[in-house]
Amino acid sequence: MGETDKDLVFSESVKAGKRIYYFDVKQSRNGDRYIAITESKKINEGTFENPRFVFEKHKLFLYKEDYEKFVEALTKTLEIAKGNAPAVQAPAEAAPVENAVEEAAVSVEEVAAEEKAEKKSFLDKVKDIF
Repeated sequence: MGETDKDLVFSESVKAGKRIYYFDVKQSRNGDRYIAITESKKINEGTFENPRFVFEKHKLFLYKEDYEKFVEALTKTLEIAKGNAPAVQAPAEAAPVENAVEEAAVSVEEVAAEEKAEKKSFLDKVKDIF
């Protein structure tokens, strides 16, 4: 069963200019429900004399284990966007990409050190046998 109307449990759409947002509740094969948010934007790829419209779509899938975190982050973001809360972020949150790169570099170094230690201990074990 693919993405069919049988999978669809509920749908709500919001028209906003050239965009339409779809909020769909779908059900997977195993019965779990999830949310699919789709942004559909009408784009003219033709000319003035010969218009050709296409719809560019972007999808976001939200699974039940992430509902609370998603709603919390969205609520906080909306409050800041409306001016109801100050836009203050901790330094760690201010640069998630930089932090991720630093963490990845540390992880690579740790893995390399562990692999080196494992190889050495393996060689030591081989030496002990002979």
